[in-house]
Amino acid sequence: MNPLTALRRARRHLVVIAGLLTLAYMILPNVVVMVFSFNKPTGRFNYSWNHFSLDAWKSPCGAAGLCGSLGLSLQIAVYATIGATVLGTMIAFALVRYRFHGRGPVNSLIFLPMAMPEVVMAASLLTLFLNLGAQLGFWTILIAHIMFCLSFVVVAVKARVMSMDPRLEEAARDLYAGPVQTFLRVTLPIAAPGIAAGALLSFALSFDDFIITNFNAGSTVTFPMFVWGSAQRGTPVQINVIGTAMFVIAVLIVVAGQLVSGRRARAGSAS
Repeated sequence: MNPLTALRRARRHLVVIAGLLTLAYMILPNVVVMVFSFNKPTGRFNYSWNHFSLDAWKSPCGAAGLCGSLGLSLQIAVYATIGATVLGTMIAFALVRYRFHGRGPVNSLIFLPMAMPEVVMAASLLTLFLNLGAQLGFWTILIAHIMFCLSFVVVAVKARVMSMDPRLEEAARDLYAGPVQTFLRVTLPIAAPGIAAGALLSFALSFDDFIITNFNAGSTVTFPMFVWGSAQRGTPVQINVIGTAMFVIAVLIVVAGQLVSGRRARAGSAS
């Protein structure tokens, strides 16, 4: 093949090639975690390949305290997701649909938790809780997680609400739909993708957070804190098993969402 022709073809597909390389770079750590979940290390640390084994998959709770910390992280993530999604959705609708005094500053301040370094927010929250005399533990972690997840939900839902056509709601009211019916049958279904995106992002951020949790946890141990502590004493293979399971579940959720969206799009075009 002519080198000039090959260069032109490479230029034509440069964006695709760059995208695939970036995707491979992002997925590579997950692949490493997945591969080492089938390892049977000789020592305390699961950092070098020894030989293939399914022992860790047969007993994912074999490491003491792992499943307890995992259950706690899942519980906090679910509660934080619910709280942040409900509050964030209401804030997003208020910022888009209503004009009130201080709307501009609120619109700007909502980005602060996203832009502020986590260590600064963690120290500030710890100072607040100590000044209030709060007992560090489950509830302080939950409050902190709702606080930093809130901004992400607001941004996701706000973008969706701003793109909504108000004439659809006007048409529903013209057809004698009440405010509740209009919201449930028109507004909420249209805003649902943004709400779902904010909820999934909140769950991932809450489950994964270490810095803010470490400052405000007291003696409570979540899964990220368990992983950090294990990395100093000896990393059990079960951590890789849990990481692999979470990654596969996340991928399945995304694929399922894409399939549902594709079916709806095809059904809409067919009708």
